[in-house]
Amino acid sequence: MIKTFKTIEEQIDILKSKGLVIDDIDYAKDVLLRENYFFISGYRHLFLKSPKDRMFINGTNFKELYAMFNFDRQIRNIFFKNILIVENNAKSIFSYQLSRKYGIKEKDYLNPSNFDRSNDKVRQVNDLLKKIKRQIRVNGGQHSATMHYISNYGYVPFWVVVKVLSFGLISELFTIMKREDQKDIAEVYNISVDDLMVYLPILANFRNLCAHEDIMYDHKTQRMIDDTKYHTFLNIDKMDGEYIYGKDDLFALVIILKQLLREEDFTLLINELSYELDILGGKLKTIKLEKVLDAMGFPSTFREIARID
Repeated sequence: MIKTFKTIEEQIDILKSKGLVIDDIDYAKDVLLRENYFFISGYRHLFLKSPKDRMFINGTNFKELYAMFNFDRQIRNIFFKNILIVENNAKSIFSYQLSRKYGIKEKDYLNPSNFDRSNDKVRQVNDLLKKIKRQIRVNGGQHSATMHYISNYGYVPFWVVVKVLSFGLISELFTIMKREDQKDIAEVYNISVDDLMVYLPILANFRNLCAHEDIMYDHKTQRMIDDTKYHTFLNIDKMDGEYIYGKDDLFALVIILKQLLREEDFTLLINELSYELDILGGKLKTIKLEKVLDAMGFPSTFREIARID
């Protein structure tokens, strides 16, 4: 089926034909023009009678649909700023570890011998170091700190270089480090190397999702995190021996951030999420907030995670 361009008026007619109540046409037109029909309609499945007939639950209002869209935007902003804190922390910790052990010039800290030299890693190490050097060349000229070091010292220390590297590269960098370096870094967070190995690419994935304003609340990750004490403490239900929440969903991200953020930052994160959920709950009329929590992978007890040591 070929998609064709639809005017705002036609978009509204489509939504109304599916049973959506639109009691303020001008308001709906303005929202659809500014926010994009495709992205707003991406939240409709919560309000459908069933996936098959694709009709809205009786009484569903356009403003409810838009409230869900805005809720996702708000929590995306909350998660984004906290992922950036973790990203900045990781870059600082990684650069400290490598600079302390291997030196402060590129030829020292980017020496292939500093990394895992096992046969199955050699190619990845060489490819990743090339990518890092390329990003230094491309992005370095646009960053005042890197230009300062190049102009005055002829090299850029790693604690400056990390500012121009993507979180994706930083997360992959961890996978090629020597085991002793990985252990030293994981100990800063008081978690295992294997857990941090899983957490970093998940964080990078969510970071990119936030940066591109994609739908976040029901996002599922490719990898699952291991069971934690938080799953047990919150008494999350299981199905077929697997926890139903906090494995590959948004609550898995919350569990990761619980372990990587400072306590005060994490408490603020939970308070801000709770506030946005309360706001959304007051705007939903045809569905219950529990349906949204379920889609997010949030147990009803999610707020308790802030109190777990």
